[in-house]
Amino acid sequence: MIVASRNKPICNVPEIGYGSMANEGGYLILDKQERDEFISKEPASQKYIRLFLGSQEFINGKGRWCLWLKDISPSDLRKMPEVLKRVDSVKKYRLESRREATKKLAQTPYLFGEIRQPETDYLLIPGVSSENRYYIPIGFLRKDVIASDLVRTVPNANLYHFGIITSAMHMAWTRQVCGRIKSDYRYSNNIVYNNYPWPESITEAQKLKVESAAQGVLDAREQFPDSTLADLYDPTTM
Repeated sequence: MIVASRNKPICNVPEIGYGSMANEGGYLILDKQERDEFISKEPASQKYIRLFLGSQEFINGKGRWCLWLKDISPSDLRKMPEVLKRVDSVKKYRLESRREATKKLAQTPYLFGEIRQPETDYLLIPGVSSENRYYIPIGFLRKDVIASDLVRTVPNANLYHFGIITSAMHMAWTRQVCGRIKSDYRYSNNIVYNNYPWPESITEAQKLKVESAAQGVLDAREQFPDSTLADLYDPTTM
């Protein structure tokens, strides 16, 4: 075992990142009712509405969506007056900010303030999780699910990486080194993930054992499709 140098994971460990920061005053974010009403008014907008997850939404199964206009063409944008209204509201919100960096973002009001969305499917790690849980709930997500800046993303992660991060050993490490919000775990890219002592080398047999255990976790979740991760990871009902 070796410890990675701070801020630099060891070889074969996928890099971790942050989700995207909206910084738009709430005008590009929709709850379920807002989403349904918005699509009924502007049907063409449906292709640009994506599931948007922070820690709470991911763990508690709460629905939240966003207008993700990253690759929209100017002609398509102009055809959707309801979308344009929201984009204009974002522009006004940013121009009224006291921060010069936010004012500059008013030049592209149809975009999130900071875009860090993975281009591949990815592993999501909540930025904050209850200290009462034995494990931090993590999971694989499709690349079209937008991760907020309240979660951590690990693109190109596989079943082996999932198994290591969701292990008792990784949780023992996390409890010792992570920061806290009140008493809840605050998962850090640099202190927790990048400094975790991943195995320098493993045999194929060892890798298969980790993958088998990891698949067992995913299979157990699938047995209870109506339960949220909050339900499944509650120490009393786990």
